[in-house]
Amino acid sequence: MICLKFAACCCVLSALIATTAGAEQVDVWFGTTTPRNGLSKGIYHAKFDTDNGKLTTPELAAEVSNPGFLALHPGGTVLYATGSQAGKPAVLAFKIEKSGDKSTLTLLNSQEIGDGGAAHVSTDRTGKVLLTAQYGGGSTAIFRLADDGSIAGRTNLLKHGAGSGVVDGRQDKPHAHWTGTSPDNRFVFVPDLGMDKVVIWKLDVDGADLSPHGYGQCPPGGGPRHMKFSPDGQYVYVLNELALSVTTFKYDKQAGTMTPIQTIPTLSEEVKAKEVFNSASEIRIHPTGKFVYSANRGNDTITAFSVEPATGKLSVIEVEPIRGGWPRNFNLDPTGKWLLAAGRDSNTISVFQINQDTGELTYTRNMAMVPTPICVLFGE
Repeated sequence: MICLKFAACCCVLSALIATTAGAEQVDVWFGTTTPRNGLSKGIYHAKFDTDNGKLTTPELAAEVSNPGFLALHPGGTVLYATGSQAGKPAVLAFKIEKSGDKSTLTLLNSQEIGDGGAAHVSTDRTGKVLLTAQYGGGSTAIFRLADDGSIAGRTNLLKHGAGSGVVDGRQDKPHAHWTGTSPDNRFVFVPDLGMDKVVIWKLDVDGADLSPHGYGQCPPGGGPRHMKFSPDGQYVYVLNELALSVTTFKYDKQAGTMTPIQTIPTLSEEVKAKEVFNSASEIRIHPTGKFVYSANRGNDTITAFSVEPATGKLSVIEVEPIRGGWPRNFNLDPTGKWLLAAGRDSNTISVFQINQDTGELTYTRNMAMVPTPICVLFGE
């Protein structure tokens, strides 16, 4: 009897070890806004279990002013942040230091932007240059990166064109809001809320330079904010902040041009009418390309869309509350099984499970406290 009990315990223990070994712990970095309520001190870090969808308790990784948006070097060892140094708007580079389950950040260097604060930061796909979008300045900046990932210096700053003037007070001048490259790294795309256009630059990686290439035209008064490419590179999905809609573009990779084929609202007019204020914030694509998600501030929800494979067009699946306030950002984990929604005003990160067949979201009741989170970035 003792032998049988011992054998049973060994089987349970082996199964437990196997389950634990199969779970993957990935880094999650949180950018925040520091002056808003005095709670945040900078960039926070946690580990996320892709097996059970649970976060460890987030901890301060680097003390820095207003590290709103973050980007990871393709090599995975350097983290970039918008923010300020010595009271001046800058972009900062941090070396990621790992010790067991703990990850901290050591400042490598920073570079002043020179045209106000950056709303977004990204690297090209080779990790040779850094890109920033200046909302207030209405410009795109490009920086050369050194071999160690530090920021060697700004090599160009290009001003955007005039605002569309459709929405009073929001579109009287350009407002660059996001940066990213085409899948082949030949072009840089910058949605400009003030212009109602996606500005397209031709990228010279070796020369760390940009030159004008063209535009993607968004609906008048839409206010394009963020965008993402479909995994196969055939479509571009642009989130319009002011209109709370998504415009789908067919992308011509050879010409580097985008042609609009559909615009769909994220919320109905009836729903929006019940809120004091509404504004779209972030858009993400499921790794399979089957689903698209966008966030609605004010209504404080995530809209889930299904993608028609033959056309790339979207249909609304559901609108899911984030169980928090003001979702300025959210992200999908690398497996595509989970969605983490950042509630800036509720100081929360809420976890949702993604149905792999339908794209629907289920709130897991897992929630972590992060002060004023406005960026969720998965690492390795």
